[in-house]
Amino acid sequence: MKQTNISVLAAVSFAAAIALSACGGGGGGNGNVTGAAPAAPASSATAGNVTTPQYASTSAQLAVFNTINQQRQQCGFPALTENTVLDQAAQAHSAYMAQNGGLITDTEDSTKAGFTGASYTDRAVHFRFPNASITYSDGVSAGYYTNATLSESQYGAQIANEWLSGVYHIAVGVWPVTEVGVGWTELTFNGFPQILSSMTIANMQTMGSNLPLTFPCQGTTGVAYTGTGETPTPPNTSGAFGQPVAVSGNATDVVTLQSGTMTDSNGHVINLQVLNSANDPNKLIPAFEAVAYPTTSLIANTTYAVTLTGTINGKAFSRNFTFTTGNVIG
Repeated sequence: MKQTNISVLAAVSFAAAIALSACGGGGGGNGNVTGAAPAAPASSATAGNVTTPQYASTSAQLAVFNTINQQRQQCGFPALTENTVLDQAAQAHSAYMAQNGGLITDTEDSTKAGFTGASYTDRAVHFRFPNASITYSDGVSAGYYTNATLSESQYGAQIANEWLSGVYHIAVGVWPVTEVGVGWTELTFNGFPQILSSMTIANMQTMGSNLPLTFPCQGTTGVAYTGTGETPTPPNTSGAFGQPVAVSGNATDVVTLQSGTMTDSNGHVINLQVLNSANDPNKLIPAFEAVAYPTTSLIANTTYAVTLTGTINGKAFSRNFTFTTGNVIG
């Protein structure tokens, strides 16, 4: 999955300029995300795991890692462990993007500088991470530019929140993966950093009971109230859309959402667009995940009550919870 910025020439006039894209036939980049579940998950950790994150204390990489991990763990998803092999793969890909004009891409061209593998899995294997047939791997990439001064931690949190607010990128918050590597490279444009980031995720594990889980979930705060520019465009949107809600089971589960609503503090009910593997026109949502989202922006710093109904492996479920947006643009 890739998350690419609007042309930096156009971005200068915006406080933040971002577009997302995730590929599926013809477009560009959603790696291994298909309508079918990935292969059976691995049963043990892989080489390169570290018990304590090794990213520098004020780094953007640590902010990405912590932001996504905090949101995942609050909602019951497996904690992510930094894997230094995946770090190498992700860093090499962010460097590849920098060496090739700053174009955000999931794939690499073997004829271009910095090539280490065509796909996220290929690059992980290049750095001696087990093949996807043993330990599933995929990833996301992103670009960001703003003509304002941010700290490295703020840049990292921004990238993480963009991934978490994308209909097709929220996967990093809900897939039952356990290992991650973060890559980060900065160019300079008009005196401000142009961010090129990549993250490789891997090693699906089996989650426990009370599935499916959701993100956001009860008590989640600080998520984006609006997202823009995701490609492919989420169905039935024509511009900005609101924070999605993703529902996920284990890799072998089949999750289907049937309905979803959000209700704000004034009692205004928003009917959510429901996206499952069966009805996703872009064929990017796997069978174990489903997403419901507002087709227009939400309101910043506002609490929403969510109601979802659906099935997991044919058995009915419902979820009811509240979450609160922040003053965050995805």
